[in-house]
This record gives sequence, C-alpha cells and structure tokens, in this order.
Amino acid sequence: MATIAANGIAFRVGSETILHDVTFSLEDGDRLGVVGVNGSGKSTLLRILSGEYDSDGGEVFIAKNKTVGLLHQDDTFNIISSSGDSVLEQMYAAFPELLAAEKRIREIEDELKTVSDGETTMRLSAELEAVNRRYADGGGLYFRSKCRSMLSSLGFDESYHSLPITEMSGGQRTRIATARLLAREPDVLLLDEPTNHLDEKTLEWLEEHLAAYKKTVIVVSHDRYFLDRVTNKTLDVENKTAKLYRVPYSAYVEEKKRDREIAQKKYDLQQKEIARLEAFIENQRKWNRERNIIAAESREKAIARMEKVERPADLPKSVRFSIDSSGESGSDVLEVKGLGVKFPGRRLFGDLSFMLKKGDRMFITGPNGCGKSTLIRILMGQRAPSEGTLEYGYNVTVGYYAQENQNLTPENTVLDEIWDAYPNLTQTEIRNTLATFMFRGDDIEKRVSVLSGGERARLTLAKLILSKMNLLILDEPTNHLDIGSREALEAALEAFEGTVIAVSHDRYFVRRLATRFVALSETGCTQFIGSYDRFRAFMSGDAPAVSEAEPEVSSSKDEYLKRKAAAAETRKAERRLEAVVKEIEKLESALVDIEDELFGPAATDYKRAAELSDEKTVTEDRLMQLYEEEEELRESLGS
Repeated sequence: MATIAANGIAFRVGSETILHDVTFSLEDGDRLGVVGVNGSGKSTLLRILSGEYDSDGGEVFIAKNKTVGLLHQDDTFNIISSSGDSVLEQMYAAFPELLAAEKRIREIEDELKTVSDGETTMRLSAELEAVNRRYADGGGLYFRSKCRSMLSSLGFDESYHSLPITEMSGGQRTRIATARLLAREPDVLLLDEPTNHLDEKTLEWLEEHLAAYKKTVIVVSHDRYFLDRVTNKTLDVENKTAKLYRVPYSAYVEEKKRDREIAQKKYDLQQKEIARLEAFIENQRKWNRERNIIAAESREKAIARMEKVERPADLPKSVRFSIDSSGESGSDVLEVKGLGVKFPGRRLFGDLSFMLKKGDRMFITGPNGCGKSTLIRILMGQRAPSEGTLEYGYNVTVGYYAQENQNLTPENTVLDEIWDAYPNLTQTEIRNTLATFMFRGDDIEKRVSVLSGGERARLTLAKLILSKMNLLILDEPTNHLDIGSREALEAALEAFEGTVIAVSHDRYFVRRLATRFVALSETGCTQFIGSYDRFRAFMSGDAPAVSEAEPEVSSSKDEYLKRKAAAAETRKAERRLEAVVKEIEKLESALVDIEDELFGPAATDYKRAAELSDEKTVTEDRLMQLYEEEEELRESLGS
C-alpha cells in the first residue's frame, strides 16, 4: 500500500502553469530523488506534498496515521519561543508532546505528595501510569540522548549545546533544523537540498543515515553523488510535469536517454511513412483519373487512422560554454612556502608548502571552518597570511570565482553587471554571452538583487569566461547550479588549457576533475597526488602516502595531455562546423537562384535549362553531403 501518492497534481501562479498532471506513488522504504533544472517546480512540489501549499488540481494521498516532515532549502530555523534559547533546548523542542508529558508527570507527582484523599490518589495514580506509558511509547526515555547524538553527527559537539541559537550562522541553523527533523523520524521525510552547508564527513554520515532509513524519503538535490548513494527511485521534473523512474540517478540518466532515443526513432519513422504516403497521394492526384483518386483517398484514410506519435518534447535549455586560456604560463604556476594562519588562541592551519604545476587540477579539502576559503582569499591577495610566502610563476594570469558570488553589485542590472566589468564590449557581444547563460529578453534588465541563487551563479560564470586567464581559482563554483549547469562547467574545465585551484563539496565534480589535493585540518596539512577515489582511500588509511603515489603524477600529466588533445579536436570540429554551416547557407541561396532562373527566364531556353539542371543536381548532391557532415559534427559536439 502506498505511503504517499500524488495524483494529477497541478499548480499555477497567476496565468503561469508551474506543474501539471504530476502523478506518482511511494511505499515505506522508498527513497525518491527529485531532479530538474532550477525553477522547474521541485521545491513547490515538496510544499504541496507537505500540505504547506494547496494544489490547483489533483490530490495528495498520505496513508492514515503517517507523519510528514519538511526541511526547506537553506532553512532559517523556526525558533520555538516557549522553549529555551540554547541549541540543545531547541532540539528538545522538536518533541512538544514529550515535554508536555514530562511537565504533567511532575505536576501529578507534586499533587500526590499533598493529597490525602484515597479516591483522588487512585485517580492521579491511574493518570500518572497512563501518562508514563504514553511517554515511554513515544520515545521519552531516549529522546534527549537522540537529540545529542543527532547534533554530534551533524557537526555540533557538546561545546555548541549551551550556546544561544541566535548566535548560530545561517548555515549552522540549517544544519540544526536538519538535526531536529531527523530526530523526529517522520514517516515521510521531505528534504530540499539537505547537503547545503555540510562538509564531507557530515555528508557521508547523512548519506548512510538516509540509505538506512526504514521510512519514506523524498529529496530534492543537485548532488549526483549523494543521489546515487541514497535514492532508489528518481522523479524527473521537466516541462511542467514529471516522470517516475524506478532507479537511482545515474541509471535514470541512461534510461531517460534510451527512452528519448526510442521515442525519437518512432516519431521519425512515422513521419517518413506519412511523407511517403503524402508523396504517393500527390502523384495520384496529378493523374486525376478515377482509380488514382480512389488510391489517393485510401492513403489519406490510412494517415487519418494512424495513432500519431508525439515528437519528444524539447529538453529544457541549459548553459553550454567554453573557457579560453590567456596563453601558456610557465611550468611552475604557484609556489607556496610555510603558509599559515593564526587567530588569538587558535591556529587555523600552518606549514603549508606546495608547488603547483601547469595543468594541475588541485582541490582544497577539509571540514567546515578549517580555513579553505581563507586560503583562497590569501591566494587572491585579499588577506595576508600569518606566516609564510607565496609566489606566482611566469606569465600567470588569475581568474576568480567567489563563493556565494560576493563580487556582484546588487543595484546593477544583469546587463550593466557585465558592461561595468567589460566596458569595451559591444551590447551585442554582451547580449550573446548572457544568452549563452540563459539570460534572454527581459532577463537582462533584472536587478542583481532579485536574482535567484542559480541566476547569480550563472551571471558570475558569464563574467568569469569573458576575462582571460590561465589559472582559475574557484570557491564552491557549483553552489546553486542545477545538474545541467554543473555538467556544462565540468566540460568547460576539462577542456580548459590552464591550471585550476578549487574548493568544492560536490564530490561528483571533484571526482571528474581533480588530479591532486591539499587537505587542511587542525593537526596540519596533507598533500596527495592522484585521483579522488585514491585520495579517499589514502585518507581512510587504505592507500599509500603521497611519496608512494608519485607514479600517478605521470598519469595526471597523461590525463592533462589527453584533455588538451580532446580540447584541440573539439575546437577543430567547431571550426569545421562553422565552415560547413556557411557553405550550406551559400549553396542554399545558390539553389534558390538556380530554381528561380530554371522555372523563369530559362523555361523556354532548352540549352540553358539543361545547364541549370546539371548545376542543380551537383548543388543538391553537395548539399546532401554537407547536411550529413553537419549532423555528424553536431552529434560529436553534443549540440
């Protein structure tokens, strides 16, 4: 029996349809990943399922006596004023019925101390027994220890428990909200981007916790690694509706691709058959005899009787871009010696030394608060280290992507934000760049202050690619990006001919790009050269130290050379495609001129008509070759 089901859900804002005919059902133990581009209605769907929003059509079914809990994206945390203001007291406040039972138990016990009436004593004793039973059955004997354990698992040790909730940052409040919801263990757990603000250790704990959750989980996330480890089903929200796939994320991607290919092939075959029948009908009508008319009408009826195959809907538009290097840097890109940062009474990190080579993809890792973003700011010259030095190599030019896009001006329009940074560009050049990042029409007149997190991230990327650099420094570049945009960024960085330093919690992103690591911690800095999987094994003690992993340096160089060769092939294909498109346009124009003359002035000039017919045949043959080449090039480029 279904635990939760949606039947024909619809939702509109004014005249705009956000969701239409969303239907699916889940049972106990199902863990559903909800995916789709930013703005497709995923968060809205969660709010409808939780009852926070009313739908404009359809219905939500929740099995009897099942509880539902929702964690909003970047939850600001609802402070319960009737409870204490400390972190731990706010955790306990997630169990109001148990706190009320405790209060009533104390009241009854106090009354029993003063009552001498036997009948009243029996009544109060019976009530005390009943309340104690409800309290125990509801988890009252262990809910406090559960709250402490949940806080610890999400990165809050006992030093945080007595701190006022008002002193917690936005990210910390979101984690506490997550802990409070998980401690409640609702029968249907709804999570909107729960991986925000989690470091890798906490994220791994959450994955294990949710993978073992015996009840129903519905999670919206752009973290592909997380989705693969947690979910067993995927809901694809696309073009205002949704389709359920009974597989985790990676398998869903392949299944969806196969479904589209099959649907497109069925549509194409039917269209070819219709075209063949229509050509037959046209030829029969040209003869205009009775038997030809009958044959034509028979084929028309055959077309009318066909169950028409719908053309697969277009995929949502996504960004696709490349990052141009400013030119070759020297082999030694950055040398860091003995770098450290100290605060009064605390050392953030120290004794960090490394030599960054051209083509490296170095990722900085470590728990929240270890100094990753501080190190990035030092590398950018935005703050001075407490100790040590750093020196950039020959001909190094730096491009920087700031976490949470702090380098945007809220009062600017989207257009002005780019124009202020690049005043020498024409408006057409800026508009074309913005269109690449899905800012079209009135979007470019929006104020930066009203943009969503995803829009701000795309605008920051647009600014970045217009600058020329051969070293990219990226601080959480995938934050707020949907999966399509993350894949576009990964592809652009793979083809980038320069060097990369990055901080990212997106393990899928790290796994695809990284060739070396610097891991920061309170006990020191650890370096590793190699892939993400080998780095994880090394950090868990299952792989040799960096000195024994040196052979992988050559592997990293091989990967860089392969990426460089692939990027060169891509550019070659792009140039050839541009040339093919231009030649097609030229020949199509020439073909129109040939036909105009052939069926015009040359219609009575048999000699000229013969020449034009030959020219038309040659042009059409060449066009067919070019059409095939264009299709092959576009397929190879994924466009």
